[in-house]
Amino acid sequence: MRLTVIGTGYLGATHAACMAELGHEVLGVDVEPDKIAALRAGRVPFYEPGLEELLAKHVASGRLRFTTSYQEAAEFGEVHFSCVGTPQRQDGPGADLRYVDAVIDSLAPYLTRPALLVGKSTVPVGTAARLAERLAALAPVGAEARLAWNPEFLREGFAVEDTLRPDRLVFGIGEAAPESEADLRAVYAPLLEAGTPLVVTDFPTAELVKTSANAFLATKISFINAMAEVCEASGADVALLSKALSFDTRIGGRFLNAGVGFGGGCLPKDIRAFLARADELGAGQALGFLREVDSINLRRRDRVVDLARELCEGTLSGRRIAVWGAAFKPDSDDIRDSPALDIADRLQRLGAEVCVYDPKAMDNARKRFPALDFATGALAAAQDADLVLHLTEWKEFRALDPAAVREAVAHARIIDGRNALDDGAWRAAGWTYRALGRP
Repeated sequence: MRLTVIGTGYLGATHAACMAELGHEVLGVDVEPDKIAALRAGRVPFYEPGLEELLAKHVASGRLRFTTSYQEAAEFGEVHFSCVGTPQRQDGPGADLRYVDAVIDSLAPYLTRPALLVGKSTVPVGTAARLAERLAALAPVGAEARLAWNPEFLREGFAVEDTLRPDRLVFGIGEAAPESEADLRAVYAPLLEAGTPLVVTDFPTAELVKTSANAFLATKISFINAMAEVCEASGADVALLSKALSFDTRIGGRFLNAGVGFGGGCLPKDIRAFLARADELGAGQALGFLREVDSINLRRRDRVVDLARELCEGTLSGRRIAVWGAAFKPDSDDIRDSPALDIADRLQRLGAEVCVYDPKAMDNARKRFPALDFATGALAAAQDADLVLHLTEWKEFRALDPAAVREAVAHARIIDGRNALDDGAWRAAGWTYRALGRP
């Protein structure tokens, strides 16, 4: 099929390359000429394992092209995927839908033949129905310009795998159900033939699948971090508690690791937008617990700062602190709402000399936090440090030799903000090792 992918950020670039891998002809669309130029050259303007190779492969084959022209997109595509961002509003917790609306306003006037526009962005429930009406009103072809909603479930660091081998597909379709479902089945035919589960539903349910999935995940992460607070108060060990809970098949061990909490461009803003939309619908009380989920998550960052002050004999002024990690998670260069950089910035504002190292996110971190110092490696960041903070669980950090790091620092003190290091090995090498929720 001939597909367009509108918005070539993290979601869109991944979706475009993967749709080409499935055999479709794909045209990526974006309003930023510099981004389009990079993509045409086979370069991805962010880090995602395996994506640049896939993109370059299909740019070279001619199956994947890029443009800034909505008119070209309308003339080319049978199915159009909207993959633009929905950040948090500047004036409140709700989702900013200006980019989603802009796709309709920019594409619809050029739709002179039947077409399907498929939303993949995370939006407040009720958005799709509104957009479907606007699409039909603005398109010359009228109601033959149809809308469907196909939420994405990508994990940064695993986005290519999650697109080519998803754990489920969700098709939210409107009144033109048979045609829209048929088109989407054709797009995803290789995945459906491979046995990928499919749920076909209405617009509101499709919208809620993504927001409720993110809310549930955020709740699970904050639950174990709440238990870490109780463990600290009682002398219990949250790592052992999590291990014991993980054997319960009703609970499972995934995302049950206490630490500095979640960040990134999805979970924080999505749970706040979900709350805001529930309030608008008169169902805010049902999601009131998400306010505490958000609060627990942010309190973990406060706790790391307090623990750093404690290990530095009560004052951070003039202390040299090494921070390992800048991305909000490993295998990514995404620093949006990064707990690591938020903590580093707070420590610097409290008078500490903070030096940061991350395997992939250094350029983004420098642009966002120019007042921080940055190093070329983990050992360089730790040189003469009074305290080391492990805040993003890259494999590189877990593989470090505690004895070698000890020779570089001024004081062998470490806070494992991810509960991911071998505490026995670090203690055996003479380190004062502290972690959230552990004795």
